[in-house]
Amino acid sequence: MPRKIEVTSVLNKTKKRDSWFLDDYTVNLYSSCSFNCLYCYIRGSKYGTNLEESLSIKSNAIEVLDRQLFRRAKKNEYGIVVLSSATDPYLQLEKTYELTREALKLIANYKFPVHIITKSDLIERDFDLLHQIDKTAIHSNDLKDRLHNRGTIISFSFSTLDDTVANIFEKGATKPSVRLKTLKNTVRENFHTGVSLMPLLPFISDTTEHLHLLFSTFKKSNVKYILPATITLFGNGKADSKTLVLNAIRKHFPELENRYLNYFKNGSQMPDFYKKAFAAKMKELCNEYEVSNRI
Repeated sequence: MPRKIEVTSVLNKTKKRDSWFLDDYTVNLYSSCSFNCLYCYIRGSKYGTNLEESLSIKSNAIEVLDRQLFRRAKKNEYGIVVLSSATDPYLQLEKTYELTREALKLIANYKFPVHIITKSDLIERDFDLLHQIDKTAIHSNDLKDRLHNRGTIISFSFSTLDDTVANIFEKGATKPSVRLKTLKNTVRENFHTGVSLMPLLPFISDTTEHLHLLFSTFKKSNVKYILPATITLFGNGKADSKTLVLNAIRKHFPELENRYLNYFKNGSQMPDFYKKAFAAKMKELCNEYEVSNRI
């Protein structure tokens, strides 16, 4: 059973809008995550090895969000609200507690634009509210033209299109095959829809063959943008992403173990030569498939 906790704030103002996700505000209605992605950047934190065991519900989140959005709207401090930055807004818990749906009602009421980042197919339940937000949201002046007054942005997160690989690295998440169907439905609903390829898995989903599969599949799905990024692995503790990913590589891809050990022996980032080649390849693919690398 997830714990219930009370919070004093749930709408967090970012210091600077991120160029990738355009977040002016972030909202996380749950703590921890049942998707259990081994590469997740919150690994190694207080949540422990099994993120699902430390799930928490912010029981007063909607009441607090109502007050915070009211104050911001009253001051005309409109900006994009990102759901979510530290956990998926559509965990299985959401089917029962509906905090995300209730939050979207408030966001629609106060006319804030929203950016949903998810691995889940549950988002389809809330298309009605997302359409309302898309039509009525008030943008900050510097984003009106850039987003053509669209109030809803939806990014689907993928690290691979292979269900078997996904079952190793993101076992609790919606299968990529199901996620892809939901993405296509979202595009058909005429939402501003794209893909977050964060992170691609070295020598697994960043191979030339798989990259072309990814880009061609998303191009056929008519996404507006693709946001690719390399993997970052933190720490050496049993709960840290580096440890968990290396254990998975050792077990399922033993032929890659030495390459991973070599690349991450001195830190959390891939080597500079890899990142440089990666950036050039992503630019090349975006040009080839005529898809933007920015929202």
